[in-house]
Order: sequence, then C-alpha cells, then structure tokens
Amino acid sequence: MNRTLAALLGTAIAASALTAAQAQELNIYSSRHYDNDEILFQGFTDATGIAVNRIEGEADELIARMRAEGANSPADIFLTVDAGRIWLADQADLLQPVESDVLNARIPVHLRHPDGHWFGISQRARVIFYNRETVENPPLTYEDLADPQYAGMVCARSGSNIYNLSLMSSIIDANGEAAAREWAAAVRGNMARDPAGGDTDQIRAIVSGECDIALANSYYFLRALDGGVDGLSGSTDMIGWVHPNQSDRGTHVNVAAAGVAVNAPNRDEAVAFLEYLTTAEAQAFFANMNNEYAAVPGVGLAPNPASLGLFRSDDLNLAVLGENQPLAQTIFNEVGWE
Repeated sequence: MNRTLAALLGTAIAASALTAAQAQELNIYSSRHYDNDEILFQGFTDATGIAVNRIEGEADELIARMRAEGANSPADIFLTVDAGRIWLADQADLLQPVESDVLNARIPVHLRHPDGHWFGISQRARVIFYNRETVENPPLTYEDLADPQYAGMVCARSGSNIYNLSLMSSIIDANGEAAAREWAAAVRGNMARDPAGGDTDQIRAIVSGECDIALANSYYFLRALDGGVDGLSGSTDMIGWVHPNQSDRGTHVNVAAAGVAVNAPNRDEAVAFLEYLTTAEAQAFFANMNNEYAAVPGVGLAPNPASLGLFRSDDLNLAVLGENQPLAQTIFNEVGWE
C-alpha cells in the first residue's frame, strides 16, 4: 500500500519537497491515535527521503511538552483533531505562520487559519442520530434539539468535551450568546440521562433504548458498519441520521488539523509534509481510513461516508471555534451540561 501511495504522490510532491540528498528528518507530535497514519508517513518518506518520527500523546500533554521544551523543542509538526484543540496550541504561541501557494490553493479558506498557523487536513461532521422506530419526526437542526417534543429523549456527552465545545462555539456565532444559552439549557432539560461517555456510547444508547436521539461525529457510526464495535455492530438498522441545518447555514464540521511548530528545526520538511497531505491521493487515504471527509474539494468519498449521503456544510471559519471556546464552556457550566 505505501509503495503504491508513494508512486502516486511522487510527481506532485517533487516541486515542493526537498530532495533525498537534502532531506533530514521530520518530528511529528501527534494526538491522532490511528496506526494507519504510519502508512501515510512511510509514503512521505518513500517519496522524499525524509525520515518521519512520530511522538504520540494526548493533545494537552503534547502542548505542555512543547511549552516545556521551548526553543529546544524538536517538534516540527503538531497534528491533532478538532480546531478547538489546535487553537489551544496556537494561543500558546506554539505554531508559526506558513505561506504556501499549494496549501492556500488546495485547502478552503474556512478550513485553515487566516494567517496560515494551521490547516485542516480532513473533515468530520457532527450528526444527529435517532431511533427510526420511536422518532417519527426527527430534529432537522441543532436548534430543534431544544424543542419540548424531545423531552427525555436526547443523549449527549459532556459539555467539557471538545466536540461539543466546538459545536456550541458555532451556535454562539450563528445565533448569539443569549440564544445559545437558552438552547443549551433546553437541550440539557431534554436529556434522557446526565451527559456521559463518548460519541460511540451515545449511539449505543439508542440501540439499548436509553435514549432516542443522540449527537455524534459521523465516523463513530460508520465504524460500526465495518464491524467490531461492541454494542453496535449488526444493530444499526434501527438508527437513522440527519445532517442538520441543511436549509440554512449547513452541518457543523470540524477537522483534523496540522501546523508547523514555532521552533521547528526542520521547517522546510514540515511545509513539504503539509503540502504532501493535500495531494488527492494522500487526502483520500488520510480521510477514508477513518471514515472522514477530505478537506480538499473534489476528492471522492469512500463507500461508508458516501452511504450517509451528500450534505451542505457550514462554511464558518473554524478559527472561530477556538475563539468562542471559553464562552461555550461557561455556558455549558451555567446550565448544568457538565
């Protein structure tokens, strides 16, 4: 697989990557815990001669490590999931601006930092799932989750979870602080149980009958279609889904994102790596292996994401998700969505 990927990418990368003779190494601090990423990293090495070292950990741990290392940090790339997390790294002055015609041409404006501090590499959609057997009229928007008709039916994870913080940040931008607070309080009142668990647990709760409606990123559901998800695999026929807000701003999307570390010792190699991730072949591999959506327009969908259908996504610049994050957390805390 990696040799085929490297062959496909070699021509596209040649103009921007260093030659093998010049190449040194690339140190990636990654909070993505997917073994398949190693195939992509090896493809980059095969195409450029640049050796990749992956240092893996939770996003907060890696940010703390980069801060402690300071100017001596070996980090070249910070790679994480959710714009809210990479915003935290940027707020800590751990990322540097990158000006790349390749990145600017391939990554849509709303999926990258306005000054090139980070770039979205793949997209994930926050979807409303529901029990087809018990919910005749499912909510069509995030705002609909606050409707009293869904009292005692909704399951969601904690308000401190970054996915919900980013969703709330987008709602603050769309509707204003006061309306966002009212929405959060009403959704909290409609919950079938206290917020708990991860996204997979919310979908499992539909199967178990604990709730009828749940918020989750789409790829958690799609993993169940591949099998191997306890409590879900083989039990998903009852589950329907809605891509929210198709009649107005579109469905909330988030990203896996990467930026060049502020003290990157191998800056040129780091920029070459980001450009490599935006080639069509790398995009398809990076997104499809986790049932996500490519960040670069025009890259085809894998069968599982395609099975959920096409949808209109919110084109809010994702930098806003970080900017509104502190207020989002305050609102969740105030309404008891903890």
